[in-house]
Amino acid sequence: MEFNINKGIGKSVEFKGLKSQYLFIFAGGLLAVFVVFVIIYMIGIDQWICIGFGVIAASVLVWLTFNLNEKYGEHGLMKLMAIKQHPRYLINRKTPHRLFKRKGKEVAYA
Repeated sequence: MEFNINKGIGKSVEFKGLKSQYLFIFAGGLLAVFVVFVIIYMIGIDQWICIGFGVIAASVLVWLTFNLNEKYGEHGLMKLMAIKQHPRYLINRKTPHRLFKRKGKEVAYA
């Protein structure tokens, strides 16, 4: 089997249709699902419940990651985070006179 991971110089990393940050979400999510699976198995929960949890959680993760990739595109999540960082409105409590007042050089007397 041969998988093409990068399609050229200067282009973003792409694997099976997933681009850039979605690859990290996908890989990190699968790792997290695996760790939780191992923990709940070691606690002593029935193995079929653990396997069911792992399959369902991994399926939801795959679906959600590909859905986000299709919906927002390559840089969409970063744009969403940037929009959430912007203030909804700006408050300016200066009087109009102070807004348009010219700032001059102060002369220091010795």
